[in-house]
Amino acid sequence: MTEQNRYGDDVGVVTVTYFSGDTLERMLDSLEKATEREVHVVVADNDSTDGAPEKASRRKNVQLLSIGENVGYGTAANRGVAELDDRYGWVVVVNPDLEWEPGSLDALLDAATRWPRGGAFGPLIHDLDGTVYPSARLLPSFGRGIGHAAFGKVWPGNPWTKQYRQETGTPVERTSGWLSGSCQLFRREAFDSVGGFDTRYFMYFEDVDLGDRLAKAGWLNVYVPSSSVTHEGGHSTSQASKKMLKAHHDSAYRYLADRHQGLAWKPVLAAAKLGLAVRLKLETR
Repeated sequence: MTEQNRYGDDVGVVTVTYFSGDTLERMLDSLEKATEREVHVVVADNDSTDGAPEKASRRKNVQLLSIGENVGYGTAANRGVAELDDRYGWVVVVNPDLEWEPGSLDALLDAATRWPRGGAFGPLIHDLDGTVYPSARLLPSFGRGIGHAAFGKVWPGNPWTKQYRQETGTPVERTSGWLSGSCQLFRREAFDSVGGFDTRYFMYFEDVDLGDRLAKAGWLNVYVPSSSVTHEGGHSTSQASKKMLKAHHDSAYRYLADRHQGLAWKPVLAAAKLGLAVRLKLETR
C-alpha cells in the first residue's frame, strides 16, 4: 500500500489519564452519543491509582494501556495512537475531563470531507459555565506572546491577548494557527507525517507545537464550531499545580527557543527566560 492509502476509515479515540476519577466515565458515556460510528478507545494511563482506567477498560470498546509512569501528555498520546492498527485512519485525542455533545464527533468527521488538506480538526469548546473557550488561536510570536503574558491577567481586553486568542465575532468554520489539545480529530496520515506530538514537551504547548509543525508540513488546522464539547479542565493538573505551572513556563520557553535560533536571538531569549522565571515566582508565592 502507498502512504496515501495506508489507513482504513475506522475511528480510534485516545485519552490520556492521570487520576482522572469519574470524569473518564462521563466522557465515555457522552462519546456514545457523539457518533453513529463504532469507535475503539485506548486509555493511555500515566500511572493512576484511582481505579478509573481499570473500570473504563471493562467496556467492550475500551483498551487500557498502562504506561507505569507519568510520561506526560504528548508521549502518552503518541503511545496510545501507536496501539491502533492500520484500520484506523482517523484518530481523536481527547482529555478525559470533557463531555461530547450529541453528534459532535460526526460533525468533526463531516468537516474533514470538506477540507481534504485538513490534518487536525477542533470543536467549539465550552467551559462549565457555558463560556466559549478560545480554542483556535494564532501561533504565538514574541510580540503577541510577551504582550499576552505581561497583560493577560491584569488587562484581559488588551490588543495582544485579543489578537492571540482570536475571540472576535461569531465562531465560524475556519483555519487556525493551532487548536486546543483537549479535543482534536487527526487525519492519521497527517499525524504520522510529523511524528505526532513532540515528546520533549511534558505538558502544555505540545498542541501549539504540533499545530505549527502540521502547517509547515502542508496540512491545515481547522476549527469546526458546528461540533461542540464541554471541558471541565484542570482535573488532573490541579493535583500538582506548582509543578504544572513550572511545566507551562518551561514549555513556553522551549517553543520560543526552538523557533528563534542563532546568536541574534540569544539576548531576547535570555530576557524571555528571566521574565518567565519571575512570573513563575510571583504565581507560586
